[in-house]
Amino acid sequence: MNNISEENELLSNILDMLEKHFGEDTEVVLHDLTLPYDRTIVDIRNNTVTGRQIGDCGSNMGLEVLRGTVEDGNRYNYVTCTDSGKVLRTSSLYIKNDSNKVIGSICINTDITETLKMEEHLHRLNRYESKDNSELFANNVGDLLDYLMNMAYLHIGKVPSKMNKEDRLEYLKFLDKKGVFLISKSGEKVRESLGISKFTFYSYLDEIRSDN
Repeated sequence: MNNISEENELLSNILDMLEKHFGEDTEVVLHDLTLPYDRTIVDIRNNTVTGRQIGDCGSNMGLEVLRGTVEDGNRYNYVTCTDSGKVLRTSSLYIKNDSNKVIGSICINTDITETLKMEEHLHRLNRYESKDNSELFANNVGDLLDYLMNMAYLHIGKVPSKMNKEDRLEYLKFLDKKGVFLISKSGEKVRESLGISKFTFYSYLDEIRSDN
């Protein structure tokens, strides 16, 4: 494959399948990354999840892949947030041409905002107070990190875009207590989830640790 339009029918069928399989709470997006970056979206399903449409631009992660800052941009089952406060479970797969150059991507964004609230409600309903002592047997640290970050969201009761400084400090304090920052590169993922700079992130860590 040398360009996205060559396999338009196949890619459209793949989006059809994903759309029908996951349902209306999952947005499926096809980017043509050979186009100017302000209009890379060439197909999008269930666009109410992020409010984007055909002709809109790609994300910051796509820019990093095109720039070569990130060599393998494929990322699966990570958590991110929209400006409107939605929590999304996301996966991104990059498409390369015959010369191994990135030319496109397929992204899946599932809105888990309501199911997170449901999870919190069930914990209250069941009077389950031993969350902090629960143990997750994960197959990889990525799943473990996602699990702990979801616990932190529930602990704060807000998504990152709605957090003030005190909320962010409490969020980091919760994760630090859980040992999250012993996981390699976890700080980068947590920092990105909060939308803060590396300097601010380490400043916050120093602040919460100095209180102990």
